[in-house]
Amino acid sequence: MTPAHPAYAQLRQVTDIAAVMLEDNPGMMTLDGTNTWILRAPGREECVVVDPGEADEEHLLRVASVGPVALTLITHRHGDHTGGIDRFVELTGSPVRSVDPKFRRRTDAGLPDGELIEEVGLAIRVLRTPGHTLDSTSFVIEGEGSVLTGDTILGRGTTVLDSTDGDLGDYLASLRSLIDLGTGRTVLPGHGPDLPDLQTVAQQYLDHREDRLDQVRAALEALGADASVRSVVEHVYTDVDEKLWPVAEQSVRVQLDYLRR
Repeated sequence: MTPAHPAYAQLRQVTDIAAVMLEDNPGMMTLDGTNTWILRAPGREECVVVDPGEADEEHLLRVASVGPVALTLITHRHGDHTGGIDRFVELTGSPVRSVDPKFRRRTDAGLPDGELIEEVGLAIRVLRTPGHTLDSTSFVIEGEGSVLTGDTILGRGTTVLDSTDGDLGDYLASLRSLIDLGTGRTVLPGHGPDLPDLQTVAQQYLDHREDRLDQVRAALEALGADASVRSVVEHVYTDVDEKLWPVAEQSVRVQLDYLRR
């Protein structure tokens, strides 16, 4: 019987091609922990790994043990997805491809939008989905159609946009790109459980963001155009536990940048 999420320290098969190893690093921003995805074509030994996770020796050893790793891909720069890269390369010898050159190892190859990566019997389409961070990238597994979404879409809750290089305009466009992929695609997220229909979830995310934008616009009308981030959070996020307000401030800062542009 296939274990259910969250299943720590074990390989959980999700689709015919994709399995997940959940890192034991739960937290406010990581939910149950970071999902490290292992992609393997039927009948093949070698695999492709997406997001090795933090520098957690036990987790990295478990991932490295699942089989020869031909390639490692990175969805975005955050440390809970990239912190273990160097140790993972030591363990596996795998090249690492990412949008940000800082995280590339044993290759100079980036992740240009639309590229079809053909490796060890897999065909993986690169779909740039910036917004959560500037370098955020999704991967479409051709053939079965499932999509690795990194932190652009999570298995539960909503995504916080990084206030340093996240961009709401980019994020809304990325959600529309995911919606345009069509129905019936399994969501393989960076955190949380897998979900059955990407188009439905992406539309819910888009509707939620547009609703929040309307609320922020209304807050600015009530508080004044120069209202502070904190005052907007206190006005808008009355339905959210105050312990989460520091996280909400990141989202509001990005929303205000978007509106004030």
